Amino acid sequence: MKPIAVILTMLGYFALLLTVSFIASRGKGSASDFFNGGRKAPWWIVAIAMIGAPMSGVTYVSVPGMVGVGDSAMSYMQMVLGFFVGYLVIAFVLVPVFFRKNMVSIYQYLDDRFGVSSHRTGAWFFFISKILGAAVRLFLVCGTLQLMVFGPLGLPFVLNIVVTMLIVLAYTFRGGMKSVLWTDTLKTVIIIVSIVLTIVWIARDLGLNFSGMVQTIRDSSMSRIFFFDDPNHPKFFWKQFLAGVFTAIAITGLDQDLMQRTLSSRNAKDSRKNMITSGIMQVPVTFMFLCLGVLLYLFAAQKGISETGDLIFPAVATGGSMPLFVGVLFVLGLVSCAFSAGGSALTALTTSFTADIIGTEGRSEEQVIKVRKRVHLAMALLMGLAIFGFHLLNTQSVIDAVYKLASYTYGPILGMFVFGLACKKKVRDRWVPLVALLSPVLSYIVQANSEAWFGGYRFGYELLLLNAAFTVIGLCLLIKRGEKVSRA
Repeated sequence: MKPIAVILTMLGYFALLLTVSFIASRGKGSASDFFNGGRKAPWWIVAIAMIGAPMSGVTYVSVPGMVGVGDSAMSYMQMVLGFFVGYLVIAFVLVPVFFRKNMVSIYQYLDDRFGVSSHRTGAWFFFISKILGAAVRLFLVCGTLQLMVFGPLGLPFVLNIVVTMLIVLAYTFRGGMKSVLWTDTLKTVIIIVSIVLTIVWIARDLGLNFSGMVQTIRDSSMSRIFFFDDPNHPKFFWKQFLAGVFTAIAITGLDQDLMQRTLSSRNAKDSRKNMITSGIMQVPVTFMFLCLGVLLYLFAAQKGISETGDLIFPAVATGGSMPLFVGVLFVLGLVSCAFSAGGSALTALTTSFTADIIGTEGRSEEQVIKVRKRVHLAMALLMGLAIFGFHLLNTQSVIDAVYKLASYTYGPILGMFVFGLACKKKVRDRWVPLVALLSPVLSYIVQANSEAWFGGYRFGYELLLLNAAFTVIGLCLLIKRGEKVSRA
């Protein structure tokens, strides 16, 4: 796929993105509009937005590619089934709490429940995880754009970063969550259309009708979903399923980025409806991604394409073995995932830093808007610097380390919320940051020695549960005897 085709595709998408953002952000542009869309969003719009919201550019290329890596096959569906149960917990346990307390940031709950130290601990753990996670996702997309556009035109990577961050700023600076919701809705539609049409084109090239395609996928060794045979294996069903439940609770329900969309609903009832609907719809959408992965590997084997994993989708879509139309669909899906995820992360970081770390109490509407704008620009600059830092390091091990970091940083947040909701005891708030720091350290030690200590047991995604458990145990040690919080 030639650079000019990529550029034209991206320009068309950016024009559509900015148009949608402009229409969505019309109005006074108050602090409430930026933080939670003024809580006027229709539940079905939030539901559609939430289907695509967790998907980044990395997800777009990694989920199809994972079916042919090792013995993974379609084992990811085990986690996705757990995600749905996790969404039910979010809908019926967390959503009522957040709406009852009328929160701008979900970490304000920790202040109400434990104290200011716990509040800021949760906010800082979210901040570190989100800034690094968002930066590495945009870095990988910038790397793809450098290979496809900026590199062939002789343009430096720094310019790539600047253009990327300016685009993200352009559609979030004024509209905030209102813009994010509508651009996420656009993103969801683009993802589903691109995946469906790509499947159709590849099946047609392989000479398969619908029933033939279904039979071919079913007969493939890459179509295995359930793993019940070896409890020590990281892909064992119950490990994956339970990890999916708690991962959804932690990375969706306790993540300001994703919950900010849900808090833009009119009330708790609408919020529950959008969470349940989006949780149901993510199951077939993810399954389509994995089916596409099987077809990609079959197509690549037929055409002599050697790439695997994250590289197979871009290699098939843009390598010249498929019509230009498929390459255009791939680029649209990639950039919609990347820039939507970057924009929502930037909005959430601005909201959390403004509300949780700086604080809005005692400030006028005009003062809050002024602070929010400065923070928004600072977060964009910091994210751009982080992307450039990954470019300088430029090693896969660093990227892997950042993804692993997310499982460590969300563990203490999950533990604090679980303890706060399940136990009415007060704790010594000033020591909570120490517990939150020690829990990931202990989790790392256990993970590094698990095979020797537990008869060959290897931790997978359930490491998050261990991390949260250490946090809960630590909070139990900090309980103030005889003191309880009010149920109100």
